[in-house]
Amino acid sequence: MDATQKKQDDELLQLVTFSIGDEEFGVDILKVQEIIRTMEITKVPRAPEFVEGVINLRGKVIPIIDLRRRFGLDSKSHDKHTRIIVIEINNMIVGFVVDSVSEVLRIPASTVEPPPPVVAGLESEYISGVGKLQDRLLILLDLDKLLSNDDMSVLGHI
Repeated sequence: MDATQKKQDDELLQLVTFSIGDEEFGVDILKVQEIIRTMEITKVPRAPEFVEGVINLRGKVIPIIDLRRRFGLDSKSHDKHTRIIVIEINNMIVGFVVDSVSEVLRIPASTVEPPPPVVAGLESEYISGVGKLQDRLLILLDLDKLLSNDDMSVLGHI
């Protein structure tokens, strides 16, 4: 094993993990600004279907995206587990509604594989890899690809 391979094996990814439906996802903790409980979301007329609306977070208006709708899943009413993950993408603050936030995990980079062709279907452009944990798989999202340039432009005008 050469030095670069050993370094990669030793590198730990720090992830915030959350659930949408039966699937567990992870995002880089450095992109996450905060995790908040749901609050009053103001609807925005003629916004894209996956945009739930906007919130006022300490004086800043933040667009809120329903990840269920973004992934083409059925909407689900918010409950006591629903959270908004506030993330910075391309210098824009955005909130993502998820079913629940699980934990902060540290996993070795060596346990992450590229997405298999089956996952690499419709939504594969959002997936940066799949983390193999002892008893489960964790889908790692590429937040920069989750919203297209057009999506970002629309959100910038909300």
